[in-house]
Amino acid sequence: MMDYTSEEFKRKIEPFQWDSNNGQYTFYLEIRNGYLTEIFQKRADEGFLGNGYDWEALVEIFLAEIYEGDDDSFEFDSEADTFIVYSEDGNALADFALTFREACNDLDLIADLFSRAELN
Repeated sequence: MMDYTSEEFKRKIEPFQWDSNNGQYTFYLEIRNGYLTEIFQKRADEGFLGNGYDWEALVEIFLAEIYEGDDDSFEFDSEADTFIVYSEDGNALADFALTFREACNDLDLIADLFSRAELN
């Protein structure tokens, strides 16, 4: 397990970000950076905007179909301008963060997962 306080970890999850405060860990993405907008634009006619809620819908499919780690402690608090998932289990969230960020490098996989996402 990579140390989630390290600069190496933070570099590996970019453009996502990591924060910890009082025993709560947060993995998030500020939507304004435009990351993977082309995936969401493919379903714009269905109402997807590429906002935090759409990222959450994508992650829900990823968790259900791909992720094999412990996600029982994850909670979402996304907003229009930010995708946010948090947990009190820093190790579990860090494992998810690395796994999901790596999956984002496979555009075909992400597009396939997103094809089954439901509008929130």
